[in-house]
Amino acid sequence: MYQLFRKIFFLFDPEAVHHFAMNYLRILAKIPFGKNILTFFLTPKGKNLKVRFLNMNFRNPVGLGAGFDKNAAYLNELEALGFGFVEIGTVTPLAQAGNEKPRLFRLPKDKALVNRMGFNNDGADVIAERLKNWREKEGRQNKKLPMIIGGNIGKNKVTTNEEAWNDYAICFNKLHPYVDYFAVNVSSPNTPGLRELQEKDSLKKILLNLAMMNNGKAVAKPVLLKIAPDLTPAQLDDVIDLALEIKLDGIIISNTTISREGLITPAEEVEKIGAGGLSGKPVTEKSTAIVKYIFEKTNGQVPIIASGGIFNARDAREKLKAGASLVQVWTGFIYEGPAIVSKICKKLNQ
Repeated sequence: MYQLFRKIFFLFDPEAVHHFAMNYLRILAKIPFGKNILTFFLTPKGKNLKVRFLNMNFRNPVGLGAGFDKNAAYLNELEALGFGFVEIGTVTPLAQAGNEKPRLFRLPKDKALVNRMGFNNDGADVIAERLKNWREKEGRQNKKLPMIIGGNIGKNKVTTNEEAWNDYAICFNKLHPYVDYFAVNVSSPNTPGLRELQEKDSLKKILLNLAMMNNGKAVAKPVLLKIAPDLTPAQLDDVIDLALEIKLDGIIISNTTISREGLITPAEEVEKIGAGGLSGKPVTEKSTAIVKYIFEKTNGQVPIIASGGIFNARDAREKLKAGASLVQVWTGFIYEGPAIVSKICKKLNQ
């Protein structure tokens, strides 16, 4: 059924269709028993699916990566689709519009997307209030196995790299009461200069400051680092050294790539799209290789969430075998549809 809808959706602008589809899902969830019906058919079942990770209980290991629900606007609907966790954001201290449209493109032949969104979001204050209302309304704290919420945080475009640490600190403070873990995003290719923050000294300043703030909270929240799939072995080794030195809670592998190698889509079409981060199938092997590299280099001492080119249970299983504890989908959700979590978990449970 979704394959038919996808053919129709793919006739229209990707960003516009994204909002249309999620708003339609919201309408379905609000009709009498609508959410219950969605939950019944799409929420995975099976005791073997539960995962204990960083002292958090996940109802299943399949999450939704950051960038899909940037503003925590669709948590009710995404929970009904069965996600074990959802990472909202990337959130910046101040609201920003992001880059000019069009900024999201499909590469169907490669089962891929290119985006240059540019951290468009409603800002930390608005998103924190939305998360607070969601938790209060749905009574999430009282549920035995709630959907875990991650807060992906970044810096505003106008903030210099020298002052970036403060943007991460602001977002951390504002979101801390309402998210279960944090993802520090220094790896998006769509904010000028952001990836420079992946260098060891810059990273250390950001992460040590967050660790100090975290230790001052009544309840500390896990802090993970999201890295790019384009890091050199030397840069990966720096990340590993830093992670072990400061006892980083975990790493998310990986963000989108700036590489365009090996694409089936004709080069002229790719060039016409222009700059942006590539996600989907072309990233699958590269991200899995990094998961395996970091897992083996650290002897499993650094917990890993794997992301990048996960479309089915086979893709998820490869990431888990490589050393990840959880997986995130994004582009796979667009291509496979709302039953992706159920389908993956059904096979994993077997």
